[in-house]
Amino acid sequence: MTDAIIETRGLTRRFGGFTAVEGVDLSVARHSVHALIGPNGAGKTTVFNLVSKFLAPSEGSIRFNGRDITGSKSAQVARRGMVRSFQISAIFGRMTVADNLRIALQRPTGLSYAFWRGEAALDGLNERIDALLAAVGLTEWRDRPAAGLPYGRKRALEFATTLALDPEVMLLDEPMAGLGQEDVARISDLIAAEAERRTILMVEHNLSVVARLADRITVLARGQVLAEGDYAQISGNQEVIEAYIGGEID
Repeated sequence: MTDAIIETRGLTRRFGGFTAVEGVDLSVARHSVHALIGPNGAGKTTVFNLVSKFLAPSEGSIRFNGRDITGSKSAQVARRGMVRSFQISAIFGRMTVADNLRIALQRPTGLSYAFWRGEAALDGLNERIDALLAAVGLTEWRDRPAAGLPYGRKRALEFATTLALDPEVMLLDEPMAGLGQEDVARISDLIAAEAERRTILMVEHNLSVVARLADRITVLARGQVLAEGDYAQISGNQEVIEAYIGGEID
């Protein structure tokens, strides 16, 4: 993995006397799907929060596109092209599904700052909105308030909103959580397609999804890297089997 877009060295985070993440070295290849897995409490979300700069590390460094971002703020790294989703859906419930996407699409165009312009100025975004809605299966919900979406559809909208920002790197925190099988298949297909032109780093508990999508897998246990490799290597690693689920990985 010579072309790493994200690199961490000695990444450590302490909360008082508790060390949640310790000495994590991570290298994420450009245009790959890299999965973080591990048992509950392994430190996966903390690593996500550190990489996306929602938390500051106690020790260690983080590089994005060769630039040290250890001291950067979350908004700064988002503007540079690294955008994350969250386990809890973050949408504007009173707005329509389409308008949620419209807000996200305004950011790259600069229209978000043109508050004096009329609604007609945003009509040029409709084609992209409709394409994103079709991609995540939300066309029929286009003009309904987002608050009325079932949970799985809210997650699909959040994924579409992340795509609307057109990031170079997408950090997906359990993107399949709460989704039905049909939605899991649809979002998995989208992630696979998007990986051809952007990098995906994700935390995911669905090992079938990880087996299908991930080019590289990092296994965390007790805040440290236990193993790393492709799915065949990870699923055959006895330490991983014992630490992760205490039995065989299907």
